[in-house]
Amino acid sequence: MQPQLQFGATVLLALMAGCATTTTSTQDKASMLVSAGFKTITPKTAAQQQKLQQLQTGRVATIQKNGRTYYIVADPPQNVVYVGGPTEYQAYQQLRAQRQLAQENLQTAEMYQDAAMQWGTWGGWGVDWGRMGYAAGVGRVGGVGRF
Repeated sequence: MQPQLQFGATVLLALMAGCATTTTSTQDKASMLVSAGFKTITPKTAAQQQKLQQLQTGRVATIQKNGRTYYIVADPPQNVVYVGGPTEYQAYQQLRAQRQLAQENLQTAEMYQDAAMQWGTWGGWGVDWGRMGYAAGVGRVGGVGRF
């Protein structure tokens, strides 16, 4: 899949996941990590399994190995570790930021939709929508409510 198409599909999946009530934040994080290029590693030895259990679930940890920086995220309930380098971590951060922005945009749209649904209830306040503000002289030269 081309990077732009994969990126668009990832954003769409993240938005859809945000709407699903059964999707957990851990699953969302795992999806974003894989989309960002993190590799999924399953512990094969008892020592690896023990290390996995010692890591904090869902937290990004930084490790240095052979002079390189790696970012790891443990998911003990799924028995996996996600591993990526600086490029993958940066991509993950961008996906998180975009998801946050998409969520904020959705909340704003819902807020405006709720507000729009309430406009009709203002009629009982005696507001003349066609002449709003002009009845008191607002906007007229020499009017009462001049700013």
